[in-house]
Amino acid sequence: MKKLLVVSVSVLFLYTVVSCHSIKKEKPMIEKSVFGKLADGSQVEAYVLKNANGMSAKIINYGASIVTLTAPDKNGKYEDVVLGYDNIEGYVNGTTYFGGIVGRYGNRIAKGKMTIDGKEYQLAVNNAPNHLHGGVVGFNKKLWTVDKTEITKNGPAITMTVVSKDGEENYPGNVKLTVVYTLTNDNALSMVYTGSTDKTTVLNPTNHSYFNLTGDMNNTILDHELMINADKITPVDRGLITTGKLEDVAGTPMDFRTAKKIGKDIGADFEQLKYGGGYDHNWVTNNYDKKVRLIATVYEPKSGRVMETYSDEPGVQFYCGNFLNGTVAGKGGIKYAKRTGLCLEAQHYPDSPNKPEFPTTLLKPGETYHQTTIYKFTTKK
Repeated sequence: MKKLLVVSVSVLFLYTVVSCHSIKKEKPMIEKSVFGKLADGSQVEAYVLKNANGMSAKIINYGASIVTLTAPDKNGKYEDVVLGYDNIEGYVNGTTYFGGIVGRYGNRIAKGKMTIDGKEYQLAVNNAPNHLHGGVVGFNKKLWTVDKTEITKNGPAITMTVVSKDGEENYPGNVKLTVVYTLTNDNALSMVYTGSTDKTTVLNPTNHSYFNLTGDMNNTILDHELMINADKITPVDRGLITTGKLEDVAGTPMDFRTAKKIGKDIGADFEQLKYGGGYDHNWVTNNYDKKVRLIATVYEPKSGRVMETYSDEPGVQFYCGNFLNGTVAGKGGIKYAKRTGLCLEAQHYPDSPNKPEFPTTLLKPGETYHQTTIYKFTTKK
């Protein structure tokens, strides 16, 4: 059974979505427009990738952020399934990380402290008392360079690069990170990351999109049915920092090995849920061998939409929008209420720089960081 969960990227690209058989094929294309300007006058560009089925993804070069992502329902109707903003001001001023690539280090580092080669580094404490998602100006708050756009055999693609200088946010090393987004013709959004450094550092980027498969962001995600292919989590303390232990999910509200509604156990009298205000934890994904495999599936019954998440990462942070509170006005003026979006952030474990027993996030000169994460959309009746 385990072998069935290991899926190569090439096989994934060749898979034909049953629900799209009846859809007239279109010519894949990329449309470029101006999304806005930053305070220094820099222009922010938007790129809309459209595949052969009519699915589209709008990506801006500010934060390499996914602004919109459409997916078909069981009747073939395409609707936007991600939270975001209508204008650049939302992304510049926002604190929710909607759709962006976060880093250098996605997730938390305890008290913002880490030691590399005997030297202690004090990072920004921007999520007191911890460091979160790369600090005050992480990758999601930077203007990325668009290297190229192209129509590949798999679908339209855009390549973007960001450079983080030595000492930026007090991280060591000049780091270069490139992300290639491909909207495949089998309705998957693929993200392939490569990174390098000239000093030993840590690197653990991830995409922070919030999904709501109903297509109506006035709805919560509590009726979405979630499966996470993980037997264990990395439990946290009251400060949401991993303890260093691995805990079995069996017999707890954290068990998503068999799909269940997100809202089923979210209110349970369970310590980890109290610490996180709901689900905001890292699951230790099964069958980790640095190859792409299925790590999670989300199904929304009313629309029939299914989103499968594939990755070669050892963990996935499942967050269900506990801190959304109805004050953030998103696309169309909708104020995103609590639990109207869910995140599945493929990553290494939180606070790994201070947990030598966890898979390492160290990157050394001459090495290449690599990650592939894919969100694939299908439907079922």
